[in-house]
Amino acid sequence: MHQKLFSYINQYTSLTLSSEEETLIRSAFIPKKVKKKQFFLQEGDVSKYAGFIVKGAMRQYSVDDKGVEHIVHLYIENYWVNDRESATMLTPSVYNIDAWEDTDLLTITRPDMLDLITKIPSMAQMIRLMDERNAIASQRRLNSAISSTAEKRYEEFANNYPQFIQRFPQYLIASYLGVTQETLSRIKRQLFK
Repeated sequence: MHQKLFSYINQYTSLTLSSEEETLIRSAFIPKKVKKKQFFLQEGDVSKYAGFIVKGAMRQYSVDDKGVEHIVHLYIENYWVNDRESATMLTPSVYNIDAWEDTDLLTITRPDMLDLITKIPSMAQMIRLMDERNAIASQRRLNSAISSTAEKRYEEFANNYPQFIQRFPQYLIASYLGVTQETLSRIKRQLFK
């Protein structure tokens, strides 16, 4: 399981992990299995762990006063999952994170991650690059949400994340894009004409 994480770290850095660094990482990242529909984090709990998905799929969502789920993130292999605000601020999460498929994760606490970042230059380099890419992706998603048509949002999603279309049902993708399932069906029909 840890080998996938080592490969992931190595693709984000020009540095190579030493065997001592790999040992530190192995001891800090704990394997966890989350069954389909089982929670990794529930609304109201403080996020204590981040997870690196080795196998499986998960979703992060909020539930409004009417009981409607709003998808914030979809995750598959080689994605990191957690509620960063809750973990950083030690506040109750407003999100749920659950497994859409049976999922194998490597989990780590925030203090252990911060410790690894100070001890392992590759980890620090990886986190810095991931933060930059995450900020860019968040900015693009926000801009798309406020300025693009539903058709354009779906096209961008399909082009950038084709694997998600295979792994998640249409109603979750519609929620992620901020459209109704009916709207997404109409968009897909128009695109296939």
